[in-house]
Amino acid sequence: MFLASACSFKSQIDSNYYCQKLKLNCIKNNEIVYFKTSKGNFEVKLFGKDNPVTVSNFIENIENNIYKNKKFYKIISYPQHKFIHSGVNPENKFYIEQNQAINKTSLSIPLEIKFKEETKPTYKYQIKNPYEAEDLINTFESGSIAMVKLGKSKSSSTEFFFVTNRIPELDGRYSIFGKIIKGLEVLEKIDQADYIKEVKISN
Repeated sequence: MFLASACSFKSQIDSNYYCQKLKLNCIKNNEIVYFKTSKGNFEVKLFGKDNPVTVSNFIENIENNIYKNKKFYKIISYPQHKFIHSGVNPENKFYIEQNQAINKTSLSIPLEIKFKEETKPTYKYQIKNPYEAEDLINTFESGSIAMVKLGKSKSSSTEFFFVTNRIPELDGRYSIFGKIIKGLEVLEKIDQADYIKEVKISN
């Protein structure tokens, strides 16, 4: 379609470029990870085929144990849905020390979205026309996980959030890189007193 083709023009740089730049082991397969939390456990499918840079960065964070014993530091509740944030929060006064400890090459990664008729993801492009959302492969649904935004074209390299319901208004504005496939009821019960015990990669 015309809209998707227009977006591909904005994204001449591919995932391999960003993986090299960010020193990531570029993962282009879907992966399963397990979240162990103070409220219970749930299972997440990561969309490595569609979001290789975001997933590769997230896997690196898991391997470096940066999410171990991390609080769900911000819960935003609305009547129909809830946002549940975790990760390394740069507003935290200990962030600089934490960032040095985890040895991230960058505080941000490029915004990464994928259109149905495109073979490669589109980078640093936030959709401007709501009709473009119809061509997106990944949209916000119950249990979706996305990286927190840093400006219009970048995502945090360490912070992420879950949503409990479909939120089409946000589609194409965040890097949605996975979804809970088992244990959604655990996510729905999480509050600000809860924390991640650890995140493990499926063998």
